[in-house]
Amino acid sequence: MNKRILLAKRPFGLPQNDTWTFETSPIPEPGDGEIVIQNEYISLDPAMRGWLNDAKSYIPPVGIGEVMRAGTVGKVIKSNNHPHFKEGDYLSGWGGVQQYTLTDGKQCFQVDPNLAPLPKYIGVLGMPGMTAYFGILEVGKIKEGDTVLVSAAAGAVGSIVSQIAKIKGCRVIGIAGGPEKCAYLKEELGLDGAIDYKNEDVRKGIKRECPKGIDVYFDNVGGEILDAALAKLRMHARVVICGAISQYNNKTAIKGPSNYLSLLVNRATMQGMVVMDYAPQYRKAAMEMGMWMGQGKLKTNEDVYEGIENFHDTFLRLFNGDKKGKLVLKVSE
Repeated sequence: MNKRILLAKRPFGLPQNDTWTFETSPIPEPGDGEIVIQNEYISLDPAMRGWLNDAKSYIPPVGIGEVMRAGTVGKVIKSNNHPHFKEGDYLSGWGGVQQYTLTDGKQCFQVDPNLAPLPKYIGVLGMPGMTAYFGILEVGKIKEGDTVLVSAAAGAVGSIVSQIAKIKGCRVIGIAGGPEKCAYLKEELGLDGAIDYKNEDVRKGIKRECPKGIDVYFDNVGGEILDAALAKLRMHARVVICGAISQYNNKTAIKGPSNYLSLLVNRATMQGMVVMDYAPQYRKAAMEMGMWMGQGKLKTNEDVYEGIENFHDTFLRLFNGDKKGKLVLKVSE
């Protein structure tokens, strides 16, 4: 049987357990040109919260009664005359929160478990890694000597952004929650400084760690932290809007920045980015990040939890901060 998580209703605020339903159904049989993938790992990402809303966005929302959308990596167990994939191949794609996925394979990419552990393909070599790579290099346009500030710097995207900026010769400051995560940023990832948003005033922290201002701010959280960063921009600064996790579960209107005139005064830019825009360049990015990992310049951490039945509790770790690095759900029988 195929265990699946289906969207039952659209949440108001933080998703509750009844937002989804748990279902078992027969393992699908592939038609001509189709494959069945046995998913081994499911990616849990903040963007999933936005996909629950019936609102205009860069991608259609998950429909009521549909399998919850998610990135996956797994093994082809059945192939019915598929032109590219055979039984035994490992693929990453959008398999959803379920144990088995029936697909035509058009949005799947073959991966090699001998080159990297499978969770890496939905982490540093998957959507989070691609987001970090293109966000900081193509949108942030970092250059050597820049002061780069990164929010949610201990998370899946922020940790990679921070390290890429260090590789490129920038001075990097990370914002994270709690002494343990801040120590991780400085001692393990080699950042130049850290700001603990849970235990200090972020504005004062930015002033302390970025005394000459910010050249690039990579934003994953929005809200008051974005506003604090805008107040310290340098001339021609770049602000990358990747996410706004502090606002995703709001029951009131989204809080926008009040310091936006800093963009005008400093001739700065603020630009949103969606990783799918860079899909044709994924292979290039993966090769470069793989090289950095091999050289020991890029470290990654996967926080793995087990059991599709535990999807809701694991999903909430995205919002309560109870994780470090990439959040992954291991699918078990």
